[in-house]
Amino acid sequence: MLETAAAYTNRPDPMASIRGVDTNNKSAVREAAEEFEAVFLNTMLQNMFTGLNEGGTWGGGTGSDAWQDLLIDEYARSISKAGGIGLADSVERELLNLQEGTL
Repeated sequence: MLETAAAYTNRPDPMASIRGVDTNNKSAVREAAEEFEAVFLNTMLQNMFTGLNEGGTWGGGTGSDAWQDLLIDEYARSISKAGGIGLADSVERELLNLQEGTL
């Protein structure tokens, strides 16, 4: 039922996607914001699929866990690129506010 602590340490850190972003480059800011949203969505989707019986979409053979992780990552990136859930817009706005010193 409960996942081990090691399972959480293997997941990407959303904050890592926005550290060190050149806030003077607006396309880099947008890209970092979308990456942040994709990592966040990946975490949510991973939790959504936790505990499902083996088989179905993922199969049950060797490598099915890797296949599941790759497919969920691609789902998250696709959702983010298609407009996402609005998180990238908020992150982009905050990064630009930090650049302008308006916070």
